[in-house]
Amino acid sequence: MTQTNHYNIAVVGATGAVGQKMLETLEDRKFPINELKLLSSSRSAGTKMIFKGTEYTLEEATPESFENIDIALFSAGGSISQKLAPEAVKRGALVIDNTSAYRMDEKVPLVVPEVNEADIKDHNGIIANPNCSTIQMVAALEPIRQKLGLSRVIVSTYQAVSGAGNEAADELRQQSQSFLNGEELEANIMPVGGDEKHYPIAFNALPQIDKFQENGYTFEEMKMINETKKIMHSPSLQVAATCVRLPIFTSHAESVYVEVDQAGVTVDQLKTLIGEAEGVLLEDDPTTQTYPTPLSAAGKRDVFVGRIRKDLDQENGFHLWVVSDNLLKGAAWNSVQIAERVIANQWL
Repeated sequence: MTQTNHYNIAVVGATGAVGQKMLETLEDRKFPINELKLLSSSRSAGTKMIFKGTEYTLEEATPESFENIDIALFSAGGSISQKLAPEAVKRGALVIDNTSAYRMDEKVPLVVPEVNEADIKDHNGIIANPNCSTIQMVAALEPIRQKLGLSRVIVSTYQAVSGAGNEAADELRQQSQSFLNGEELEANIMPVGGDEKHYPIAFNALPQIDKFQENGYTFEEMKMINETKKIMHSPSLQVAATCVRLPIFTSHAESVYVEVDQAGVTVDQLKTLIGEAEGVLLEDDPTTQTYPTPLSAAGKRDVFVGRIRKDLDQENGFHLWVVSDNLLKGAAWNSVQIAERVIANQWL
């Protein structure tokens, strides 16, 4: 650290949808940066990007790129993280990784600061950023779990295409125009770029995010199930997920059913708990049609909750509607937030 209280930062995957949001968030938060290094694949190396009015040239990410780096924010795909994160750690950098590479590694903390900030201090050089759909759900449910207990979670997601990257968003634009022009829709990316079959996302709903596993669930669904248990330190929590991609550009929405442990709980109690929670905003008034939507949440760092209601058959069951910007709280902001907590608590 060349300058007191200022840090040398590397952003790996700076040209991607999340990488760009990381840079915007670092600037917006006035993060104390001494030197900034923007890293990418060899294909993007040489690209120019502007940060705080200064032009930076992207460099190809190599092990040597991390010399003298204090904090490295990774969002360039799991294979890159597996290859380069240990190299960054060897050279003294703290890695905050936004891929699935280390999330379920027992030695790596998986962190949503509003839920399990204390886990950060147990890092061995790598801290994992959870899946975008997991982050917003656990942020909304943690205040309930803390006060009322939580035994079961069933979630259905309505996820934006930006979660699959800039190319997926471009494909949605192209297909939407083709549909409106009465032309045939060409699909090359959704639901999963590397899978055998592709379906149009424009004016459609795809009940597949990531590849199918042997148990019939997709990898995205299993991420939500396993990560929720790890973050909340609740291995016995019953979690089920169905993840669906919709033709939305930004912000994931989720319909969440929960069962609490405590008896006699009211909707007003849940509203109070959520309304007082850090990083969570209550938008819930059926009389004025007040509830969060993907458009209203886009560009904001908070998690928004509405449509809280009691299940009509299950005494301890409740339904919630949870919405958040998947590129901000679901990725870039949560990563920068972890970095801020590391610095504030002197856990570097």
